[in-house]
Amino acid sequence: MISQLPRWVETGAFLLAFLAGSVNAVGFLGFQHQAVSHLSGTTTILGAELASVNFLSVTHLLLILLSFVFGAALSGILIRHTALKLGRNYGVALLIESALLFAAMMMLLDDSTYGHYLASAACGLQNAMATTFSGAVIRTTHLTGIFTDLGIMLGAKLRGVSFDKRRVILYLLLIGGFVSGGIAGSLLFKCVDFFALALPATMTIFIALSYWVFALQQAK
Repeated sequence: MISQLPRWVETGAFLLAFLAGSVNAVGFLGFQHQAVSHLSGTTTILGAELASVNFLSVTHLLLILLSFVFGAALSGILIRHTALKLGRNYGVALLIESALLFAAMMMLLDDSTYGHYLASAACGLQNAMATTFSGAVIRTTHLTGIFTDLGIMLGAKLRGVSFDKRRVILYLLLIGGFVSGGIAGSLLFKCVDFFALALPATMTIFIALSYWVFALQQAK
C-alpha cells in the first residue's frame, strides 16, 4: 500500500503527526492527564470510573469517546473514496479540524469542558482522514500500531526477510513528528496555557492551503 502513495505523503504525514502530538500534549497537561488524540487510555479510565460508579466522570469520558467518533464521521461524510487523489475534500476536512481546534481553545480558556469534546472531535476527524486514504497504513494521532508494525518488520528482518525501507522511513517520520509536536505543545502550554492550541489550529490551515496550491499546480 505504501508504494502506491505519492512521495509528498511523507511530508503531510509528518506535519499531521506533529500537530496531533501537540494537541495531545496540551490535552495531557490541561485535561487532568487525559489524552485526546487516541482513545485506548480514555477507554481504560472509563472502565475504572464505571467500576467506581463515578457517573459524572463516566458521562464526561463517554462524551470524549463520542466526540472522537463524531469527528471520524465528519471525515466519512467529506471523503467518500479510499484512494488518495488530489482534488478531493482533504483541504475542507483540515479547515473543519482547524475550526474545531480554535473553538476548543476558546472554550478551554473559558474553563468549559466542551473544549475537551471539540479537541477530541478534531483528532477523530484527522485520524479518519489519514486512515481513509492510506488504508489504515498511516495513523497520525497515535503510535501503538506504528510501533507494532515496526516490531513485526524487525522480527521479519531477523528471520532474513527483507522489509520495505520506505515504510520504515514513513513510520520514523510519524514517530518523530508526534514526539516533536509533543515537545512543542508542552513548551507552549507552560508559557501560554490553552493558547498553545493556536499552533496546531494554524498549522492545519497552512496544510490545507498548501494542499490546494499543490493540487492546482499539478492540474496545470
